[in-house]
Amino acid sequence: MTIRVLVAEDQAAVRAALVMILRAEPDLEVVGEAADGEQAVRLALELKPDVVLMDVQMPRLDGVSATRQVVEAGAAQVLMLTTFDLDQYVYGALRAGAAGFLLKDLEADTLIEGIRTVARGDGMLAPSVTRRLIGTFARPDRPGQPWTRAAVEGLTPREREVLACLGAGLSNGEIATRLEMAEATTKTHVSRILAKLELRSRVQAAILAQDLGLTADQY
Repeated sequence: MTIRVLVAEDQAAVRAALVMILRAEPDLEVVGEAADGEQAVRLALELKPDVVLMDVQMPRLDGVSATRQVVEAGAAQVLMLTTFDLDQYVYGALRAGAAGFLLKDLEADTLIEGIRTVARGDGMLAPSVTRRLIGTFARPDRPGQPWTRAAVEGLTPREREVLACLGAGLSNGEIATRLEMAEATTKTHVSRILAKLELRSRVQAAILAQDLGLTADQY
């Protein structure tokens, strides 16, 4: 399967380098390039790529706002790129529904694998900051957050098992193996969990599971 990618990066040299790396892969197709956030949203809605590779800091419309619009429209999965591992915009990006984020100093292989991971519906977080993200992301008791323990208790037992596995960072395939069910069934459970908890991405679900102390070892 060919993965269609839209590259959104305001620095022309960086954008060209990203495009060159992606076009060298037979299963990746760069369907468009955007130099600012507004263009990224417009092209995402027009081209409906599988993945938008989005820079966090963009002119005209920042990457977080652009991500929110793309995700809310159901146009594509968004994988964010950032220069700093604790960039304040990263937290906003995850709240906006980004499927994950990577640092710009990553190796080409990591970038490619990140795109493939996000395209198949799994989340992707830069390993160097995963623990800090989990520790500092929005708490379930913050005003305006639908992430309450009561909401989680409204899940079915199987959905709670899947949520705990998401918190452990397991992919759909790994969850399916662990819980002895088909991968397609796992995807259905993940979709239902996101809908019930009013979450935009499996990354948000994973952080919620960690925040509430849910662990895969419990199941």
